[in-house]
Order: sequence, then C-alpha cells, then structure tokens
Amino acid sequence: MNEKEIVRISKFLSLVLRHNPETIGIRLDEQGWVAVDNLLQQLKANGMAIDRTMLQEVVDTNSKKRFAISDDGFRIRASQGHSVAIDLGYQEAVPPTILYHGTAAKNLPAIQEKGLLKQKRHHVHLSADEATAYQVGQRHGKPAVFSVLAGQMHQDGHVFYRSANGVWLTDHVPVNYLQPEEQKP
Repeated sequence: MNEKEIVRISKFLSLVLRHNPETIGIRLDEQGWVAVDNLLQQLKANGMAIDRTMLQEVVDTNSKKRFAISDDGFRIRASQGHSVAIDLGYQEAVPPTILYHGTAAKNLPAIQEKGLLKQKRHHVHLSADEATAYQVGQRHGKPAVFSVLAGQMHQDGHVFYRSANGVWLTDHVPVNYLQPEEQKP
C-alpha cells in the first residue's frame, strides 16, 4: 500500500473507532474494542475493502500509534481521542514537570481566556515534547504551542493519565498552568 492509501484508511478508522462507529454499523464495547473480523466485514460492506494484512500495516505504520490490536489479535480500538462514551481503563500517572499542547494559532484567544478544554473528547491531549505538539498544531493551520506546568498541576491535585501510545491526558488545563512557547514562523 502506498502512503496516501494508508492515510486514507487511517482517517476513516479514526472516524469509526473514535467518533461514529454507526457510520459502518459497528458497535464498540465498553472499552472501545470491536472484533477485527466484524470491522473488516463492515468496512467492505461500506465500500472500503481491506484485509487483515492491510489493517495491520495501517496500525503498525501510524506514527502516533492511534490504534491498538489486542494481544490475541482478535480486537482493535483507537488508543485515545474518543468522543463516544467508553472506558479505556487508564491508570493515574505522575506527569513530567512540563508537557506541551499544540493547537492552531486561531485558538489562542479562547485558550488564554478559558484554558485547555476537552471539548467533545474525553480528555485534553498533551505531548511529552514540543516537536510533537508543534506537529499537532500544524494540522489545523498556523501552529501555536503551550508549555503546560503539569508537575505543578499534579501537585495541586489534577489527575493525569498516559495512554498506551504515550499521549498524556487530563480533564482541563486552567490558564494559570499555561505558558505560550515562542511561536515559530
């Protein structure tokens, strides 16, 4: 498969495994899993015929590790970013002192007023490094990056989780824990 095809399939999998499983007539269990065979059958029935090898390639080559296949190979789910109600079973974790959040520059005024809100997702997503946050911000226009005083937030009682693919998650980042990074041209 070429890269363009992998990206196309990955985006569609994000849609159905994170936000709208009903688009292709699948149901996620309470932890967000769906049987691989059911997913492949429904993808085919909805005009996206891929096989198990192609699915595995999409999972393996996704740089952000957006998807996970169960240890037994029978189920798949999105690693985080859901807008549908599921319980990913995250355990609380102690964050590093500083984390980063990338966004589009157009969002700066709202963030500087209200902090980082989870919006329709289950959590606010934070990166362990500035470069990843910058890449995330680029997806939606001119990027802007904030440093998040995660260590101080944790000391002040805010809860953090770390997903299997290394994304840090929390419910809200108040303004007083945010510091804008010097923006790149």
